[in-house]
Amino acid sequence: MTDFLDFLKNNPYPGRGIAVGKDRVYYFIMGRSANSRNRIFSLTEDSIRTEAHDPSRMEDPSLIIYHPVRRTAQGLIVTNGDQTDTIRDAGDFRRALMTRAYEPDEPNFTPRISAMLYGDGSFELAILKHVGGRCLREFFCYEGCDEGRGYFLSTYRGDGSPLPSFAGEPLEIDMPEPEAVWAALNADNKVSLYANVKGEVKLFNKNLGD
Repeated sequence: MTDFLDFLKNNPYPGRGIAVGKDRVYYFIMGRSANSRNRIFSLTEDSIRTEAHDPSRMEDPSLIIYHPVRRTAQGLIVTNGDQTDTIRDAGDFRRALMTRAYEPDEPNFTPRISAMLYGDGSFELAILKHVGGRCLREFFCYEGCDEGRGYFLSTYRGDGSPLPSFAGEPLEIDMPEPEAVWAALNADNKVSLYANVKGEVKLFNKNLGD
């Protein structure tokens, strides 16, 4: 099992990440460009969305403004892009993601990562990534997990040029408290963190002084 806090402290740029545990889920975003860093998480009727902290400085919103989390009758959807809405509208996690691919941000070809949490405690994780000019879609289905443990998936393995995509199965991790996760993220690159612990949502936004 991976020590999640150590992993984050020693990885300056995992990009965007999803961690799912028995009683909690985390989603964070990081940024290297001014446009990516000019964001906050804000609450919506069915969960959260990203928005510009300073709208006058917003450049291309196409890959950075979206609803990362939505609550639906089927369960809780968490993703790093507008595939959240694709999953919600299709009503089927795998079928929806078979219609999507990695992000068109050459040369990084950022993976799309997604999670679906069901009411019985089971959940699914998926990553859509660029491999050899094609899209590799990997799905991981879990019946649940033990108290204090979870599974983590991120867009990148770390910093680089181009950025190296996450590889292998989701990491089995311990699940610390939200404040510890936020503190462990790289101070220069972190932007926002969504924490849902036993249904209670807390948002952390660097641009709002958190």
